[in-house]
Amino acid sequence: MVITGPTATGKTGFAALLAKKINGEVVSADSMQVYKHMDIGTAKPVVEEMLGVAHHMIDIVPPWENYSVARYVEDATKCIDDILRRGKQPVLAGGTGLYIDSLLAGREFLARVDSEQRRDLEAEYDDIGGDAMLLKLHGFDPYSAVKLHANDKKRIVRAFETYYATGKTISQHDLETKSVPPRYNAVKFALSFSDRERLYERIDRRVDTMLKRGLEHEVSSLLEMGVPRDCTALQAIGYKEMVGAILGKFSIESAVEKVKMESRRYAKRQLTWLRGDSEITWLTWENAPDIEGGVVAIMSSGFGIRNQTARA
Repeated sequence: MVITGPTATGKTGFAALLAKKINGEVVSADSMQVYKHMDIGTAKPVVEEMLGVAHHMIDIVPPWENYSVARYVEDATKCIDDILRRGKQPVLAGGTGLYIDSLLAGREFLARVDSEQRRDLEAEYDDIGGDAMLLKLHGFDPYSAVKLHANDKKRIVRAFETYYATGKTISQHDLETKSVPPRYNAVKFALSFSDRERLYERIDRRVDTMLKRGLEHEVSSLLEMGVPRDCTALQAIGYKEMVGAILGKFSIESAVEKVKMESRRYAKRQLTWLRGDSEITWLTWENAPDIEGGVVAIMSSGFGIRNQTARA
């Protein structure tokens, strides 16, 4: 079962209560909660919020590592399969849509060339230009070469990477993955608010709470630990802005307002992503999350006892 939705809609409490009711365990689907020492800005659940339910995929890597969606799928699959083997229900909870979709799907991730070869490809693009790179790509993958724009450096380089690492064109890989069955049969619910302004107000309040709980100190501690400013973890909303304030680029007050703005924009992107999924059932709040009422509604519908089955 999946509990998702934009930020600040009550997913943490909802997932914990639902898991408790259906003999389940929570598997986080948050791209930033995987990092240790990043508690306040990622809104990790505290012990009281977990309700005695086991939570997985939280605090599993140091903040200086660049954790990828491919690694998440590998690690989360092991967690879910173990939960299923023990006769319990996995409740996948979080707002990182790419992580959720990639985990549920049966697709395998492409191998990547080493970082030095990637830098060489990027340097070649910068040297000869996108048009020349596309002409070169046309020699072994004409389908991708026609689809890509000369200014799309990232995808052009990725097409070369794929071919060099696997011997397959990226278009061939895409065709092959379309026929792969899903990894899990999951029932999906998304939480949201009927009034967008209510969601934005809740986001703003949560940012204020993070600041009171010590977000500035948390970010300072990460920098003191030697976590690189350009690493993936410190690009997260809340952390990137606070780093700028700590380094004197702007005031704390300006940083907080920017965190609120970026969080609202992120929520909007999350909603856009989720609305593209026709399999999602929406639970919509009016003024505040009705956690108990929502869980009762799911249980009453019978969805609460539907098993998710790992692909053989």
